[in-house]
Amino acid sequence: MTQDMEQFDVAVVGLGVLGSGAAYYAAQKGAKVIAFEQFELGHVRGASHDTSRIVRTSNFAPEYVALAKSAYKDWAELENVTGYNMLTTTGGVVFFAPESPVPASDFTKSLAAQNVPYETLDAQEVKKRWPQFDIPDNVITVYTPDSGIAHANKTVSTLQSLARSHGAVLKDNTPVHRVTPQKSGGVVIETPKGRFQAKKVILATDAWINKLLAPLSVHIPVSVMQEQVTYYKPTNPSAYETDKLPVWIWQGTHCFYGFPSYGEPTIKAGRDYSNNFMSPEERTFVHSPQLLEQLTSFMDGFMPDKERTPLRTVTCQYTITPDRQFIISPLDSAPDIIVGLGAAHAFKFAPAFGRVLAELAVDGRTDEDISKWGIPKVATMNSKL
Repeated sequence: MTQDMEQFDVAVVGLGVLGSGAAYYAAQKGAKVIAFEQFELGHVRGASHDTSRIVRTSNFAPEYVALAKSAYKDWAELENVTGYNMLTTTGGVVFFAPESPVPASDFTKSLAAQNVPYETLDAQEVKKRWPQFDIPDNVITVYTPDSGIAHANKTVSTLQSLARSHGAVLKDNTPVHRVTPQKSGGVVIETPKGRFQAKKVILATDAWINKLLAPLSVHIPVSVMQEQVTYYKPTNPSAYETDKLPVWIWQGTHCFYGFPSYGEPTIKAGRDYSNNFMSPEERTFVHSPQLLEQLTSFMDGFMPDKERTPLRTVTCQYTITPDRQFIISPLDSAPDIIVGLGAAHAFKFAPAFGRVLAELAVDGRTDEDISKWGIPKVATMNSKL
């Protein structure tokens, strides 16, 4: 290793929720950690800001259910360490319309395989329990009592604070221009504020991943889009409190999702995966009136409330991997560089996701099953291109 650069065990690039988690868990394991964020900490340019995120074990594939179960243990540990309530349990429902591309059986089989309690409800039972919903009789509903809400901003800032408390150095407003593997081992990290060296580097850079992979002759074909959520003021906010309404997901031609009142007398809803494609450089932060109209029209039928009004719409950024699979893996050509991409559905797994990245960097292995989340075969480019 070059002696004129400060040496670290682990460097993390990107301090959204996944990178912040990786920095914390690596530092907790006793590693000397440095982490870089190109913008200010807690910025709004990525996918980890704002208030609420749904947490749930329900998922279409058992490997995601298994990681979610591990994440719940990690969330509980964070609550024990900090004294904060990191999660608010509300229960959760996933509605499967006949046109849903994902059948309800995918969810129930995965939950059953991991011994997670659930119920399958018909429309009448849903309306009896939660009269706020008005769903057709041909909709199948899967209910999981362990679902709920995590506070996005609080989660990120808490992980960063914990990382610092264990000695991690967090550098904000410090873009990383290049990561270069060394023949002797380790990686050199180049920034406008100096060069650093680490035994392992974790790239949690989301939409910016290929800027750092390109010099390594690797490209992961991600799609980036601007998404949005809207906060509505209901006529009677008390009917939408967390003890009266679960978090919900609608699986139909489009996927919509939403929350009960959380921290303010509003309800929040959005469409998942709206195909509003862009690059980080092209992002306007201006919401789409067409998507807002589509969402409001859906909500008017799904959760009728004639006096409900939209208060504000917030944008965020989705980075979608091939088949929307997680990527948690070292690079084949540069194993000291570990990639972590959450495919715009990782917040619910955040503590476990960050812990696994840290385990790979510090221990070289993890007990979690990440066998299906390697670097896509289509990602490796010919070095001559």
